[in-house]
Amino acid sequence: MTEEKISSVLVGGGVRSGKSSFAQKMAETMPGRRAYLATAEALDLEMEKRIAKHQAERDERWHKTIEEPLELTAALQAASSDFDIILVDCLTLWLSNLMGRDDSDELIFKTIDTLADNINRLPATVILVTNEVGLGLVPEHPLSRRFRDLSGFANQRLAGACQEVYFTVWGLPQKLK
Repeated sequence: MTEEKISSVLVGGGVRSGKSSFAQKMAETMPGRRAYLATAEALDLEMEKRIAKHQAERDERWHKTIEEPLELTAALQAASSDFDIILVDCLTLWLSNLMGRDDSDELIFKTIDTLADNINRLPATVILVTNEVGLGLVPEHPLSRRFRDLSGFANQRLAGACQEVYFTVWGLPQKLK
């Protein structure tokens, strides 16, 4: 009996919960060529330092870093022909990039649905990292509430679409699906 290939994994958790480290270690245990798809943009010194830290944590097992802040589904489709494992870090920054482009909620929902509908059709295993932003207080500012709500929708939709789902707390991953 052959083991079924996992096509999609969603790894979520709060800030500094260990989600990115867990996702990276998971990707490094899988056989094949690996790509890291980064959605962050180095728009300030602090973000430049964060990006440099993440880059330093990846060794020769990682064959390429792809930077794509907006067109995530298209980037995954293109990369999946060359790589067996693609780690996307992170969906939350991607969502904020879509909002920063002034995409309407309707367009963002459609973009999320397109990703969810295509994630298991790709020939590569895709590991998506996302933040849980809805466990705290209700934000005071309307833009922050919009971000929280869109993030919650995205996480629900992608958790439903992905074959495996993990939630990390204090460095401890919990398998949900």
